[in-house]
Amino acid sequence: MTDASQPPARTRSFAAVENPADRPRTSRKTVRVLLLNPEGSTLLFEDSDPGLVDARWWVTPGGGIDPGESETEAAVREVREETGFDLDPSALLGPVARRHVVHGYSDQVIEQDESFYLAQVDTFDVDVSAHTPEEQITFKGHRWWSTEDLRGSDDWVWPRELEEILLLIDQADRWPVELGFQEESTVPDVG
Repeated sequence: MTDASQPPARTRSFAAVENPADRPRTSRKTVRVLLLNPEGSTLLFEDSDPGLVDARWWVTPGGGIDPGESETEAAVREVREETGFDLDPSALLGPVARRHVVHGYSDQVIEQDESFYLAQVDTFDVDVSAHTPEEQITFKGHRWWSTEDLRGSDDWVWPRELEEILLLIDQADRWPVELGFQEESTVPDVG
């Protein structure tokens, strides 16, 4: 839930705040979706922090849960908005994992309670035409990542346990895995 005294998470300046302790803070609940194709690859988006020239990392589709939405409704909406794919709600498995994460960016800090879901889908062409203005600025690309790609990459991939979460698809008795508190920041949280 967003603190009324802070700007909403989707309103960003993209200008680095000189003193990291002065960055606005927002809290929200989010859902992330791990889309797996028949080859076992997962779709990730290359994200960035426009306030830092070389800050790049890879993330799963997903985002904030709107007021009145269930996690499933938010997952389906976010996948459609970010990928153009119409996900059948019955294809969602999970939540397979949960965590509390802090994302410290150059212009703001977002604290999120995140739920991760899995969905097996046919490979599809990603359509980014419904990206929000923020996503149009921060997202730099997308691709399907194999397990070997994940193991062999030096790129930041958030969540860092993505490979382990993907192994849970056939282990429903272990859901949800509690990942606890994590920080994934381009500018560490100082608050």
